[in-house]
Amino acid sequence: MTVHDEVTAAGPSDSTDQRPGGDTAHMPNKPSIEPATTGGRRHSQRAEIIFRSLATTAGAIIVASIALIALFLLIRAVPSVLANDANFFTSAEFNTSDANHLRFGIRDLLMVTVLSSIFALVLAVPIGVGIALFLTHYAPKTLARPFSVLVDLLAAVPSIVFGLWGILVLAPQLEPTQNFLNDKLGWLFLFSDGNIPLASGGTIFTAGVVLAVMILPIITSVSREVFNLTPRAHIEAAQALGATKWEVVRMTVLPYGRSGMIAGAMLGLGRALGETIAVLIVLKTAAQAGHWSVFDGGYTFASKIASAAAEFSDPLPTGAYIAAGFVLFALTFVVNALARLAAGGRVNG
Repeated sequence: MTVHDEVTAAGPSDSTDQRPGGDTAHMPNKPSIEPATTGGRRHSQRAEIIFRSLATTAGAIIVASIALIALFLLIRAVPSVLANDANFFTSAEFNTSDANHLRFGIRDLLMVTVLSSIFALVLAVPIGVGIALFLTHYAPKTLARPFSVLVDLLAAVPSIVFGLWGILVLAPQLEPTQNFLNDKLGWLFLFSDGNIPLASGGTIFTAGVVLAVMILPIITSVSREVFNLTPRAHIEAAQALGATKWEVVRMTVLPYGRSGMIAGAMLGLGRALGETIAVLIVLKTAAQAGHWSVFDGGYTFASKIASAAAEFSDPLPTGAYIAAGFVLFALTFVVNALARLAAGGRVNG
């Protein structure tokens, strides 16, 4: 008891508390690394600033390039539009042979471009999405892989090959179908008599089928990648509820891949709008204006510009074609804006 009282009375010692290993209460247990941590943080911040600057610069270059292209087109097109003796938007005439009396309009060019591209999209989207679903959810892996490669190889075929195949092989095969549609559905303006004979084969209908084959790999590839990204948990949850294969696809895969399908379709539409050589080979010229029939002939924006490229020597006639190119330039922006709006402002995957 006496010993304990003495210890209690003495209270805490003024000497530094000794800890195992020779450390004291005033000494840190571990060596300080604060300077190294601060230096590493500064290095990371510097790298972040550099990367952000590079990414911003890259984005700004793209935006500036697009703006400069639009500015160039406007500068070259405005003088020709001001010197135009016809209405640029409603005239079906496109005569630039006389620089002093320009008469050109984009009505027919817009009609042929829109009809052929939309018709190609209507044909290609269901087939492309169907192929993507088959490859991702129905076909065995031993078949899906080579079949995917085969579909993707279509994108490597040159446009001129598609054009020659379309006019020499496909057009004669499509003539009976065109005659049937014209006979049975001729009361509808889309299938009414065109401004060229159906026997010639060079109609918007034929061009649309060729374009559908050309954009099929793009739509299939994008849709396939988006369908593969569907969360496995969503699929398994639907299967656990007793859903069939089609119900799983309808309730999980298609809703998740909706924005991706729209993106793929718009990429294909952009390809169809700007396609030049194949359309130039397939479509036949027409002496009369079109009537919004798929059995019409004529030129698209791209094929019209390409057909006259050798004559680009006089500024004013050249400006007429540049004005048409500016409309196509603006049209692609409108299409992409509508696609972004339809996809809800986002793309899954």
